[in-house]
Amino acid sequence: MQTNQKKVALVTGGNTGVGFQVAKALADNEYVVYLGARDLRKGEKATAEIGTGVKAIQLDITDSDSITAAAAQIENEQGYLSLLVNNAAISHAGKAGRTLEEILGSQRASIASIDEMKTVWNTNVFGTLAVTQSFLPLLRNAAAARIVTVSSALGSLSLNSNPDTPFRSGFDAVYGASKTALNGIFLSLAIELERSNIKVNLVSPGFTATALNNFQGTDTVEEGSLEPIRVALAEDIPTGSFTGPITSEGDNSVPW
Repeated sequence: MQTNQKKVALVTGGNTGVGFQVAKALADNEYVVYLGARDLRKGEKATAEIGTGVKAIQLDITDSDSITAAAAQIENEQGYLSLLVNNAAISHAGKAGRTLEEILGSQRASIASIDEMKTVWNTNVFGTLAVTQSFLPLLRNAAAARIVTVSSALGSLSLNSNPDTPFRSGFDAVYGASKTALNGIFLSLAIELERSNIKVNLVSPGFTATALNNFQGTDTVEEGSLEPIRVALAEDIPTGSFTGPITSEGDNSVPW
């Protein structure tokens, strides 16, 4: 294991939204960036926008063959991975063109489609963990490595159990609860790896206008990317943290 390694990162779902902004910031800070995209052509278009230091890689986090191929490519080309940014996610698997309110209304626990729930969880929970498991050997090969997982404060049980939380009515069984499960799994991973060379951190972008919410978020993608970029670039954050946009009180920790 070299001690003077160049920094190598993989960003899943990197061709658009927060993932694109994170990939660009990493490339601007001298990382070798692999920009993961389900559609390689869209990934290549995104890398052309960013410029040097970034390379598109085909990666569908719900496809085990795609994950295996991506891991093999990075192992062959680099031999290790310094940073894994788990960004790829979906908010629903229903009819396109619906408003955010319509989507949330259909995802209440009493009426949610089990098939849709399985599809969303397969990406947000199982796919994200599958990618992480497959890249752990490469992360272990790095002198120091980190896993940064883009989650959501919407998945916080502490916040949603508080009647005074303004957005708790949007906590649904499909997307919101998938983020709760994601948070729990990656807290478990942080505990498992806390004596290793790998740090595990979670981050919430806030209510950002992206394809996830039909671009109805209150923050621009640039604003929503600020905290994910900060966490992705920072190497001194303690493992097991969960942070989001800084509040008016100056705090950015997110309760589990």
